[in-house]
Amino acid sequence: QKTHLKSVCLQYQLYRLLNSHCFCLLKNGMGLIIFFLCAYVPKTEAGHCKWAEVLKDLERIKTSKDIDVSLYTANVDEDVKCQELVMRCFFLETEVIIQECRIKNCSKTQDVWNIWKNGNESFEKNTLTSSKSEKCKECEEYEEKNFTEFVQNFVKVIQRDCK
Repeated sequence: QKTHLKSVCLQYQLYRLLNSHCFCLLKNGMGLIIFFLCAYVPKTEAGHCKWAEVLKDLERIKTSKDIDVSLYTANVDEDVKCQELVMRCFFLETEVIIQECRIKNCSKTQDVWNIWKNGNESFEKNTLTSSKSEKCKECEEYEEKNFTEFVQNFVKVIQRDCK
């Protein structure tokens, strides 16, 4: 019962603090301007493609001559319901490129590493939201293609996701 009482007291103090400062700001013009700016900023950030950094790194590696590997490459025209699984496949295949670069000491190893790292960070923040449709393929079910075709498809899939 003491815990409940402390909780009520804390809620009352928070109510008084918010009531005295935040609502007073909304009564004058400057407070309204600040409020609208704060409400607008998250929307502009949300409009930014979360894969922008990955696209930059893909542009850097696409002309690499020292990466010679065949990779499972998802089709650009896969069902929209499979988009997230397709993205995961592309990022999984970047691990193969990383291993290839370690063996051959590629000039673009850091760029490939950045692609993998940025992709994994995005996927760790979000659990798999799409349920696996019967239409969706496993990564290994896709055709193996050369590095150049892989990167081209990867770029197209990201661009489709960012629209």
